Amino acid sequence: MQALDVFMYLIKFEKNPSLVKLYKEKMTAYLQRAEYIKKTVLDVPDVPTGGGSAQQQKPAAGAGGGGEENKEEEKMQSALSSAIVSESPNVSWDDVSGLEAAKEGLKEAVVLPIKFPQLFDEVRQPWRGILLYGPPGTGKSFLAKACATECEGTFFSISSSDLVSKWMGESEKLVKQLFTMARERKPSIVFIDEIDSLCGKRSEGENDSVRRIKTEFLVQMQGVGNSMDGVLVLGATNVPWEIDQAMRRRFQKRICINLPDAAARTGILKSKGTKTPNALTDEDWVELGDLSEGYSGSDMSIVFNEALMMPLRRCQNATRFKRTPSGGFLPTFPSDPEGINKRLYDFTNEESSKLRSPEVTMDDFRDAITRNKPSVGQEDLQQYEDWTAEFGQDA
Repeated sequence: MQALDVFMYLIKFEKNPSLVKLYKEKMTAYLQRAEYIKKTVLDVPDVPTGGGSAQQQKPAAGAGGGGEENKEEEKMQSALSSAIVSESPNVSWDDVSGLEAAKEGLKEAVVLPIKFPQLFDEVRQPWRGILLYGPPGTGKSFLAKACATECEGTFFSISSSDLVSKWMGESEKLVKQLFTMARERKPSIVFIDEIDSLCGKRSEGENDSVRRIKTEFLVQMQGVGNSMDGVLVLGATNVPWEIDQAMRRRFQKRICINLPDAAARTGILKSKGTKTPNALTDEDWVELGDLSEGYSGSDMSIVFNEALMMPLRRCQNATRFKRTPSGGFLPTFPSDPEGINKRLYDFTNEESSKLRSPEVTMDDFRDAITRNKPSVGQEDLQQYEDWTAEFGQDA
């Protein structure tokens, strides 16, 4: 099962179609093998002698009496309880730089129906499904955290591990139970990260259990007798073209979370810069936003962290330190008359607690940008542009 996560990661970034096909075939084989081992070796249920088979099934819910079904439902609710976000992630809309169209779409779906239900009726209805897609590291999961913070209802954060069971037929029941709980606790948001891993395109050679999970998702999101009133399904993916077309249709809004523009990149760096000592001006932050063309939000965080490491490297390489007015130690240049000949690892335990880090400078950020390249290539961006032109909308 851990190998499946590795294969999923490889598929996301592999551009060779033949290798992607090979990885998917391996995933199917590994999943079948894992299910077989779990059912027949690790936890074999009691079966009549002579009536067993290689594909052992879970004992019937009603076999142990009338209370077995309730026990099974309680067990599933317990398994899904960890997916409910009970503590606020403490991320507000203002913490998300740029992405105004995405934020407006989420507010329409999350905030308006809860605070102003009188604005909606049988004709004007809030969005029931929103798909956030785009290059890795652009803030899709961060937007979901903002939703969890601003949402006054119940927030479910789901991954594939929450819905995969060793018992044949139980994965579909977990999907059904998830939506049952969401409807009982409405208003609620069901956030499914990396939804392509659960709802990829259906094919002839795929595993039956995987196909049943997809089918149950389709039925629960828009099936006969299943109301989605008060429930929003929020999906996130880096490969929207891998999602099944029927699932794609159920996401009424498909918003591309693209790379941040210069103003957004400036905002990301500046918001982080307020939390650490630095010698940068407003003009410097703007210049850095221009220098980091093509970087994602995640790339900007890496650049910022790289810049913060520069002062520590100056401490490591320094041969002289001087005392500050407050009694601490700072690295200084070799010809400083106030400096003391000392290297970083010569400090005693008592002195080491007084070591202070120098301020981060503009040169540190320039060096950090030079050292760290963007993680998203132009060919990748073209794929998102083509898919957006056909199925989605820009943020």
